[in-house]
Amino acid sequence: MGLVAIAVGIVAGLAAIAGAFGVAIVVANTLQGITRQPELRGPLQTVMFIGIPLVEALPIFGIVIAFLLLGNM
Repeated sequence: MGLVAIAVGIVAGLAAIAGAFGVAIVVANTLQGITRQPELRGPLQTVMFIGIPLVEALPIFGIVIAFLLLGNM
């Protein structure tokens, strides 16, 4: 049980880090696009607000699967 708990902690931590990097990339590219073409601020923000949950979905799945594995052991 001890090694499984460590593995779950590592998977959850890596999933959180991956989600943070993904969101940072989406926001950085949106800000870069707004800087280059300020008139597209509204549509770019809309795409960003759709893209962030899509990026966050995979780390959430990873954490859920890790905790499900912890519950099965």
